[in-house]
Amino acid sequence: MAHCQRVSSTSSESDFSPASSLRTSPSQKQDNEEPNHPDHWQDPAEMHPSGVQPIITAIRATDLTLGLRRIPAGFHAVIKADGVEYQTSNISVNVDQAVVEWHERIPLPREPCSKVRVSVYASFELGPMLCHDELLLTFEISVGELLYLSEKSNSKELLSEVINVCHANSHIHRPAAIAMEICALHSARSIDANDLGQEWDASSMLPLSLNQLVVQAQWCLERDEPSALDEVISLHYDALGYYNAGHDCRGQLLGNLAVVLQTRFERRGNDRDLDQAIALQQEALALHLVGHTDRSISLNNLANQLFSRFDHRGNGEDLDQAIALHREALALRPVGHTNRSMTLNNLATQLSSRFGHRGNGEDLDLAITLNKEALDLCPVGHTDRSILLNNLANRLSSRFDHRGNGEDLDQAIALNMEALAFRPVGYTNRSGSLNNLANQLSSRFDHRGNGADLDQAIALHKEALALCPVGHTGRSMSLNNLANQLSSRFHHRGNGEDLDQAIALNREALALCPVGHTYRSMSLNNLANGLSSRFDQQHDREDLDESRENLLCALTLLTQHDPRRLIVHQSISNVYLSFHRSELHDTGPGENTDSLNAAMHHFKAATNIVSAGFLSRLRASLSWVRHASQHSHGTQLEAYATSMLLLDAYMSATASVSSRHNTMKEFPNTLAVDAASCALRSGDIGRAIELLEQGRTIIWTQMTRLRTPLDRLQTCGDHAVTLMKKFADLSSLLDKSPSHPEGTQRIDVEAEATRYRRLVEDWNGTVEEIRKIEGFSSFLLPPLFSDLQAAARDGPIIILIASESSCDAIIIPHKQPPTSIQLPIDIQKLVKLINTFPEAVEKETGQQQALMKALNELWNNVVGPVVEKLGGLVRLGSRIWWCPTFLFNFLPLHAAREYRNGGKSLSQLYISSYTPSLTALIKARASRDRPTSVPFVAIGQNCPAGASFTLDAVEPELELVRKLLPPPPTVSFSKITSVDATKSRALCALRENTWFHLACHGTQGFDEPFQSAFLMRDQPLSLLDIAQTDLSRHHFAFLSACETAVGDFNTPDEAIHLAAGLQFAGVRSVIGTLRLYSYTICTPN
Repeated sequence: MAHCQRVSSTSSESDFSPASSLRTSPSQKQDNEEPNHPDHWQDPAEMHPSGVQPIITAIRATDLTLGLRRIPAGFHAVIKADGVEYQTSNISVNVDQAVVEWHERIPLPREPCSKVRVSVYASFELGPMLCHDELLLTFEISVGELLYLSEKSNSKELLSEVINVCHANSHIHRPAAIAMEICALHSARSIDANDLGQEWDASSMLPLSLNQLVVQAQWCLERDEPSALDEVISLHYDALGYYNAGHDCRGQLLGNLAVVLQTRFERRGNDRDLDQAIALQQEALALHLVGHTDRSISLNNLANQLFSRFDHRGNGEDLDQAIALHREALALRPVGHTNRSMTLNNLATQLSSRFGHRGNGEDLDLAITLNKEALDLCPVGHTDRSILLNNLANRLSSRFDHRGNGEDLDQAIALNMEALAFRPVGYTNRSGSLNNLANQLSSRFDHRGNGADLDQAIALHKEALALCPVGHTGRSMSLNNLANQLSSRFHHRGNGEDLDQAIALNREALALCPVGHTYRSMSLNNLANGLSSRFDQQHDREDLDESRENLLCALTLLTQHDPRRLIVHQSISNVYLSFHRSELHDTGPGENTDSLNAAMHHFKAATNIVSAGFLSRLRASLSWVRHASQHSHGTQLEAYATSMLLLDAYMSATASVSSRHNTMKEFPNTLAVDAASCALRSGDIGRAIELLEQGRTIIWTQMTRLRTPLDRLQTCGDHAVTLMKKFADLSSLLDKSPSHPEGTQRIDVEAEATRYRRLVEDWNGTVEEIRKIEGFSSFLLPPLFSDLQAAARDGPIIILIASESSCDAIIIPHKQPPTSIQLPIDIQKLVKLINTFPEAVEKETGQQQALMKALNELWNNVVGPVVEKLGGLVRLGSRIWWCPTFLFNFLPLHAAREYRNGGKSLSQLYISSYTPSLTALIKARASRDRPTSVPFVAIGQNCPAGASFTLDAVEPELELVRKLLPPPPTVSFSKITSVDATKSRALCALRENTWFHLACHGTQGFDEPFQSAFLMRDQPLSLLDIAQTDLSRHHFAFLSACETAVGDFNTPDEAIHLAAGLQFAGVRSVIGTLRLYSYTICTPN
């Protein structure tokens, strides 16, 4: 099993100026999630070192006369700073003069955060002025920015930058512009006229201010220039010497330095940089106490750096601490806060990572919820929308891997396509989106088998790899993912070149994951899988030995509860199977039991990795079943039992019964019968019966568990009574299957599913507590044969089993041991026999020759051998119960007979009844009160909504029923027909009457069997409506309607039809109809 990698995006917020948005390096996950994404660097209340005196040495303005309606006498400038105003001399100019200059020295405040306002006026008199006359141009800038811009630019560039940044939205729209020349002097020097006449290079004399450091650091983060990054870090350390422990700006400087150190770690991989970044960020957080305006920024930054260290070294404590810090940061950023979306995204990324390493589905669900909220806060056009689209897509893809809901995968692909559209060629993070979309297309290929998805995935991965050259932090992930898809294509199409290229890419990826790297184990696993595949093709012993060595090493690198251990265990199993099949040992191919035992051991180990989730464990158990069966290994029955337990557990967490049915269709529909057939081959008939009962009618069994009475707990003490109430309350909540009308928001459906899973977890915990009470150790566990045999109390039960290996019948008497009979038919002939019946009905003639032939064949191959065995067990005329499984569900067993002179007929020998399971029959026989007067309702509907024809005999039928019943008070008879027979009236009548007769149209829903229904005047009375109704006091139901006992062809052992629904709802005896109609059964794969 290959393991794809994703890269996640958090937001690494840093104490830089508010206008900037930063990206730090990617953290590898199972998809490409964006590099850590900071929202902004905060605006530091900067303090320039106190020994610096900034001076304006010149002011220059251009084109001041343009647009003036009259010629001024002169121009002057006014400079205001910290409440002090300076005015230059008034200079006269010629009409065509382009430039005006004032060479006057004006001292500015020492504080870099102090604001300086510069205004230029036109004067219409040259003498002393009473006012400033007409304002031509004004702008405001901080001292720190002036110093920095004067160092970086010549005066013309300064002029342009100042006007564009500071005055673009001014109401003054003049072409005039202004520039200033600035110098900075140490206070140690005397500022005299000579000093003021010199120009000084501030950068050669002083450490940079915080704002200057911010700008330079931002520049370095946006470009990969190692020397510049080193210089910025050195300048930050220099500045720390000026900002002592008590300075207000020290925390901001510490935080900024931590971010640039983290950036250098991500680009060069020096652990000391990351450790130092964390230490500095912890110091910064200590200075930003609760209530400090910058505390949320420090919390966020420290969390991201701890997360980065977790990704690098795998220490779970770093991850837990990062999540705790992000939770605190989020609490400081309520709805409406500018940076809430960034914090939501960060917390989601780290919860998703913890899910990946520990398998707690709640972490993943919460991550998806947080990502959706973050995305809602970033509408189309927002700069961070592509990142959030990408991350939400990855979470949904992870949930698809974990739970198998195809809607999650489709939505993930759509989101990633939208994200990629925001990242054209040349975009910085395009490779991440390419990688993510490719991984999800590959998942869809695995799920649905469309080769075009796989080819597109490979093309996207190749483009992504081209964007990650040697030295790029994402190269290892890109190499790994491309290798996995090439390997997948090899298995799909058999081109050896794909496999060789995959192995070469995996080797390069592994070289980039040295010892200690978080993803080294998965890189070893992927390389090992490629080598194992090549061994199967080329039989080179070195490939197999290297593969096994890599996998055993990978296993040692993963902690006990890491869900990825399941992947490695499965890979090891496959290697041992390859060894078993090979000729690399002395015993010959297929004879080395040590390697086969080792393979089965690792399959079993994979199913026990609880953190991997039920779906992955179930898939692993099915692999175990397949290989144990193929090699007739002694663990076959254990593998089957494990698979059925995991299937039950996986389905129980699905909220609606319809969803459970759809889930059932994704897994082998012969699991239970194959398990029983395996037990029969081993001679254990009792175990075969237990496995059938465990693996069939799973949906009905789960529903009936929720209605289990616990009256016996009343006498077991206060704790038991408390558990009884908790069990009843939780069961009641779970028994209310959620309904989602068309148009229900997906987010509401997901919220309901999450709530349901939590209830299931609480319910399972309560059941475990109940089992600790004396006398309840087997509470709701799969029943043993000794319990199930009680179902044969009133007559023998015949279970019919159809599997690829054989078709068998098991006869269960009440007191004697069960016996099995191998029937003279195989599964192919059985399919042919089933298809004979609808064909015979279509060819009906007066003699019904085709139907008679079909019933005769049914007698010879199925019913006759059973009747022969029954002769010594039960007297003629007795009742027998048929419990058909799989394909036998579609045969009219009760109608079988020999069509020859003196031929036998089953209906003349025994009274046939059916039961969907032994448990259902036991439950139906449970004692219940018999009322002195039986309430009996007859419900008839001859013309329901949407019906194409009328049932003319409904009224006469109901009248006949009334005449056949004893008169009152023995039976209290009522009737509902015609316009009165609506869905609500019928359902109410069913609840109130313990005996009922239904005469109406009936339909079996083959695509949605829980929508099978009795058709009423206004709308159908569905199987789902019946299943959710308590009919536990009811004794008898006669269903005079079509298709009430047919079932679903895709999941026949679930017995999802109207008759079974009524029985599981509590009705003791149900008479239904197996209406013959046109259908075709296919041979199972």
